[in-house]
Amino acid sequence: MEALRDVTRSDDGIDEVSQRLLASAARLSRNALTEIDWDAPLDPDKYGCSPEWSTLYGTAYWDEMTEQQRISLTRHETASIMSIGIWFEMMLQEMVIRDQYLGDYHRPEFQFALTEVADECRHSLMFAKTSHKLTGTSYTPHPRLGRFGKLFMRVAGSEVAYAGILAAEEVLDVLQRGCMRDDRVLPLVRTVNEIHVLEESRHMRFAREEVRQSMQEANWARRQLSSVITAMAVSYILVSLVRPKAYADAGLDHRRAVGEMRRNHHFQSMVRSGCAHLMGFLDDVGLLTRPAARIYRKVHML
Repeated sequence: MEALRDVTRSDDGIDEVSQRLLASAARLSRNALTEIDWDAPLDPDKYGCSPEWSTLYGTAYWDEMTEQQRISLTRHETASIMSIGIWFEMMLQEMVIRDQYLGDYHRPEFQFALTEVADECRHSLMFAKTSHKLTGTSYTPHPRLGRFGKLFMRVAGSEVAYAGILAAEEVLDVLQRGCMRDDRVLPLVRTVNEIHVLEESRHMRFAREEVRQSMQEANWARRQLSSVITAMAVSYILVSLVRPKAYADAGLDHRRAVGEMRRNHHFQSMVRSGCAHLMGFLDDVGLLTRPAARIYRKVHML
């Protein structure tokens, strides 16, 4: 990621944004580990996410379920999404730290980057405790995807790293915003979503600025390559959010559930609508090329 420092850019711009974000973090940061009563019992009649955001909502399988099966499903879906969130937040932390290695420690950019890493550590712990509270377990990506993640962390630099961070966080943000004000959802999940959405808004603002600055000097070939790598990474994360084991743990036929999820036009429409702002940003900075757009369309983000 050293290339990020080699391009000509307005350091005043990124430092100005970072300074504002540092001030926001000082005023508004929250700590779920002390704010939430983790021993409080869960209301058996509350969902893990808004029913409309379930991957099976609108399918024949959903119509066949009892209310308790739907509640169980949404809790396992949320546990899976948060577990995959931990996975890519761990990748995020490594890439940000590597980017800031031997950086200018006095600059706001460096200081906010480390603030972001500290936030992500707390978020990962928050997600881990929530997943355990909801289901007594957690979920990991497919081993092949785990290996891809290790490779991505090694090779991702400049706009690829920050665009990948931004896009993955935007997808999670869309899902959480749809649930955090829904009274049908468990208060625990709503509070966790509220904290994450609030703090990730700073992280996404920082990532957008880093991408814009990095793309200023990107030539055509670099834009093409960066756009495709970013799209591949984001698409892999999106299709892995709800693991097949989560359906099985919820008492469903996981093969049928995965098949219906993949054909669920309602969920596809929700994702596409929620990602409109992200796609607009990627287009604006030159990362929504035709090859990248084809990848996004395959996973219904475009």
